[in-house]
Amino acid sequence: METLKYLVKRVFLAILSLFAIVTITFFLMNLMPGDPFMSEKATAETRAILIAKYGLDKPVIVQYGRYLSNLLKGDFGTSYVLQKGRAVREIITESFAVSMQIGVRALICAVIIGISLGCISGLYKDKPIDSIIRVISSIGISTPGYVIAFSLMIVLSVKLKLLPVTFDKGAGTIMPVITLALYSTCYLIRLTRASILEVMNQDYLRTVRAKGMSEFTVIFVHALKNSLIPVITYLGPLTAGILTGGFVAESVFNVPGLGRYFVTSISSRDYTMIMGVTIFYSSMIVIMNLVCDILYKAVDPRITLD
Repeated sequence: METLKYLVKRVFLAILSLFAIVTITFFLMNLMPGDPFMSEKATAETRAILIAKYGLDKPVIVQYGRYLSNLLKGDFGTSYVLQKGRAVREIITESFAVSMQIGVRALICAVIIGISLGCISGLYKDKPIDSIIRVISSIGISTPGYVIAFSLMIVLSVKLKLLPVTFDKGAGTIMPVITLALYSTCYLIRLTRASILEVMNQDYLRTVRAKGMSEFTVIFVHALKNSLIPVITYLGPLTAGILTGGFVAESVFNVPGLGRYFVTSISSRDYTMIMGVTIFYSSMIVIMNLVCDILYKAVDPRITLD
């Protein structure tokens, strides 16, 4: 009953949050100078016809009301520039499937490698292996994504000729996956290490050891479980970000995923695409944060959902 009440409350707050995001994005978008058809080689008369066709000559409040009405019906509109005349919902569905293809792999790699190395680093504090892991994680966090992407391309594609330069459904996914996963892996290493070090000093672990339990049980059942809450907090937005694609990775490796639309739709003034990808990304973050809140309860039953 507690969980159901909490879910209803969170869903209501999520709807309010999305409504606020839609409203703010819509009006900020309309404050941008120009219109979606400025970049086209069209006469002023043709532009006026296109603006009237899509209702962009109406007052902003009228456009907002019409957009909300269509949105409630599941209609995100059609693309003005990037894929003219094509439904935004179709574009998002198609491109998200591609982003998912590399995003899921990157997320799995980041979680498994990041948490594992973080545990090792925490358990062997101040030992040589801890120093090595910390140096690697620091480099991974501080290196920009585009540097990682181009370095991989130069070494693995140009020099060694092991992988294709551009994206394909086979080996062409390896470099985008590494680019997406590296920062998250390194951040998870540092986060897990800090959590492990904090938990290892707790009194309850001394009690567990005093009961004669093996070191494996102490570490991987009791210590790791109770150190996962900060990690779960980070996994919410991380999952949403990785699954919706990374602009750097998708641009460098020419991946036809959703990440590219976050920037190209703005630079192209494709209003419906701006709204569509913003709503989709915001929904992903809201959903993943809700999932993480529920996971808190599974990890630590003492936590109350309120």
